[in-house]
Amino acid sequence: MPAAAQPFRTYVEENLDALAVDPGRQTLVHEGRRVTAGELRDLVHRMARALRAQGVDRGQTVTLLSGNAPETIAARYAANLIGCRVNHLYNKLSAESQAAIVRDVETQALIVDPRYTERAIEITELAPVPAVLVLGPAKTGVDLLELAAGQSAEPFAGSAQPDDICTIRHTGGTTGHPKGICSTFAQARWFRGVMPEDAEPPRQLVCTTLAHAAGMMADNTLNAGGTLVLLDDFDPAAALAAIERERITDLFLLPPLLYQLMDHPDAQHTDTSSLRRLTYGGCQASPARIADAIRAFGPVLMQGYGQNEAGGISILLPEDHDLERPDRLRSAGKVLAEVEVAIRDEQGRDLPAGEHGEVCVRSEMIMQGYWKQPELTAEVLRDGWLHTGDIGFLDADNYLTIVDRIKDMIVVVGGHVYTTELEDLLNTHPEVQQSAVFGVRDADRMEQVHAVVIPVPGSGVDAQQLRDMVRAERGAMYEPAHVTFADALPLTDAGKPDKKLLRVQAEAAQETTGR
Repeated sequence: MPAAAQPFRTYVEENLDALAVDPGRQTLVHEGRRVTAGELRDLVHRMARALRAQGVDRGQTVTLLSGNAPETIAARYAANLIGCRVNHLYNKLSAESQAAIVRDVETQALIVDPRYTERAIEITELAPVPAVLVLGPAKTGVDLLELAAGQSAEPFAGSAQPDDICTIRHTGGTTGHPKGICSTFAQARWFRGVMPEDAEPPRQLVCTTLAHAAGMMADNTLNAGGTLVLLDDFDPAAALAAIERERITDLFLLPPLLYQLMDHPDAQHTDTSSLRRLTYGGCQASPARIADAIRAFGPVLMQGYGQNEAGGISILLPEDHDLERPDRLRSAGKVLAEVEVAIRDEQGRDLPAGEHGEVCVRSEMIMQGYWKQPELTAEVLRDGWLHTGDIGFLDADNYLTIVDRIKDMIVVVGGHVYTTELEDLLNTHPEVQQSAVFGVRDADRMEQVHAVVIPVPGSGVDAQQLRDMVRAERGAMYEPAHVTFADALPLTDAGKPDKKLLRVQAEAAQETTGR
């Protein structure tokens, strides 16, 4: 007789098993608190029972409004253990945008960090929910921790099935109808296969929101028997101090935050020798700045390219971060073994190596679809392939380079300007730290190339110097019509350069000046 199939176990159940191996070991550090593996495991089981007692059940949606705290992880695990869909709000969205998401995903319970009590009141006035549960005492809702304290810590049997929706993740800056990306419980482990395994348990610093990639990496760390050090937000001085104090081995940052880390004065005298893996991703990186980071931190840089819609797509390992191979630094890495990538033209034809086209992906990690948006789902998911909206090319060794988003590509007289290529060029100037390039339509509705540049402090570089460099290197088509200087780029809640805001500011300035 064939062997009986093993019952499905979620990522939560596997991580709870990992926590049970050594209950006394330190697993979470937050604001001076040190939480053991046994304490976290018990809290998850107690919280799952408390949620069930409040009427929360499999197939319902639990929405988190919370920061980087141990209880945030416990609440997500407890809800997923029950078999709920979990939606984690970005904290820096407007109350109106957050309320639109809460309403759209049919939230059964809103779980709130006490620090966000006032915002929770605003949200629930706009989008009432059946239950508001707070991770501690507050002036609204029911104290979920108090409820959990009265429950048993005995293992709670999970009820999720492989095809149940595990997470609904939203694109940043959502306005109007949210674009929620649905992934199943069977897909909830994709980061585990992407990250190389280590002999010693990792110590991960989480200083970007748990609602983004750092949260998925945190699951991988707990599964590997590691420790999470949680900071509420990114501050370069605090991050550097934590790396040295806590002997951090793993860190994830979006490129703009990585630049802040290595440019901070404390970086020169902070011991970062414990770092084994400094992973960056989430938006385009500057090859010139990544080269600076290699010099600053050593051979520990690793880039991951993926999308919430697609899961992991490619990876640039530390050994690929070769200062003698600028083409490698410009790439997003080698396509993962279990992923198929095709570069296609506007007619859907596959293009040969080296030619630019849309990046299309096929793998087991592709999303189930957009929440309640079948037409949009059908637009990007066709014949089993996800159309990413990114423009890129493959080389002969299957390394993938991303040159732009289709919607960000600037259409000018004579052709297309790929914004990341222009940013890469501007960033090679010795007096430029960072740049952002985007298109703005003029009075004739023609797109003009705009660049916002962050100069090196004390720099004397001017706009004409940069225009002359671009014209000499790439020709008149790439020469920016407008170059402005700033002290820093605005960032979205996820830590990406906020080009939407920059475009709005440029359009407002254009209306004021008439240029």
